[in-house]
Amino acid sequence: MSVIHANKDNFENEVLKSERPVLLDFYATWCGPCRILAPILDELASEHPEYKVVKVDVDAAPELAEAYGVMSIPTLYVIRDGKAVKKSMGALPKAQLLAFME
Repeated sequence: MSVIHANKDNFENEVLKSERPVLLDFYATWCGPCRILAPILDELASEHPEYKVVKVDVDAAPELAEAYGVMSIPTLYVIRDGKAVKKSMGALPKAQLLAFME
């Protein structure tokens, strides 16, 4: 699987109605830590098909960032059954991301 980019039009189907747990990344293209995190998320998406990795650009979808209370980026959520069950702010190494997703 690859990383999915979500916006207000596909967020409900890709994230809230997902049958798999979702690792949701709120990011911006100009954010240094977000750029560091991006290849790690690509790896996780291809190596762990049991999860769905979804990215939301906060500049393109500010209403989603506001709805999730994103105050800094990157902000990561684990979404299960349409509900946010975990939250983390800042870039994490791959091993910590895997532990965060469990």
